[in-house]
Amino acid sequence: MSSKHVKSEKENKATHQSWQEKIKAGLKEFAIVFGAFLVLNSFVVASFEVPTGSMENEIMTGDFLLVNKFIFGGTTPRTVPFTNIEVPAFKLPSFWNVERGDVIVFMFPGYREESKPAEFAYYLKRCIAMPGDTLQIINRVVYVNGEQSSFPRNMKFNTTFIKPPNYTEPRIFPVGAPYNEDNYGPIRIPKKGDIISLTIDDFLKWNTFIKREGHTIDLRNGQILIDGKQADSYQVQRDYVFGMGDNRDNSLDSRFWGFIPMESIVGTPLIVYWSWNPDISLFDLANKLPTIRWGRLGTLVK
Repeated sequence: MSSKHVKSEKENKATHQSWQEKIKAGLKEFAIVFGAFLVLNSFVVASFEVPTGSMENEIMTGDFLLVNKFIFGGTTPRTVPFTNIEVPAFKLPSFWNVERGDVIVFMFPGYREESKPAEFAYYLKRCIAMPGDTLQIINRVVYVNGEQSSFPRNMKFNTTFIKPPNYTEPRIFPVGAPYNEDNYGPIRIPKKGDIISLTIDDFLKWNTFIKREGHTIDLRNGQILIDGKQADSYQVQRDYVFGMGDNRDNSLDSRFWGFIPMESIVGTPLIVYWSWNPDISLFDLANKLPTIRWGRLGTLVK
């Protein structure tokens, strides 16, 4: 065997080892970057694309928001990255408490009669009432604990018609309540430790709520059973808030699907970092790019 052939084999082996080392180094760098991204996205700041106009005119459809997750206590990922598959999550202590008037990002609790949402989703609304508050809406004016709340600065109504108090909206929360979105309540926002009296007439009203807290509830032979035991009351286990969209006539919110668990709140939006028309495809850049809303970039969310 010639020395030239031996040298060629050594060079090939060295080249192969060099590529292996480069691949390993590349994978290591990717893992570090990806891990840092997950930490930032879970505990510090995340991006949120606004899919609906329920918060207009404060937040527009097609806005991209930076959401502060650190302030209310970040969480480990609640879904497998890039999927909607839910996994158990761990939440850090919060550094600030949610207040009335805050815009909040939270995990959707499900529609009115769903004890668990059909699929995982984040929603965006304004917190208008806190645990233990009594909320009432009279002719579109919000009252909390008997005092009129100020209107959000960019609140929007699509019509001047106000539904009268004697009209019951069939989709309203809770089931059977004689309310509508313009005249609603009074209703107490559940607070941890509250005792709720249960009667047969109230069964449908509290059925989904109790199931969402992780219990079974049944009506058998004229008796209410919670976890198989007769009950005439129920003690609330979590704190809740009430959320509404600023676009009051075009928002499916707590008026329609119920209270928001405090622990489901993941953050508050800080700023609009990008905005354009979401109805135009990304594959049609010639028409997409002119829709960039330059005036909204850098807008603070309040």
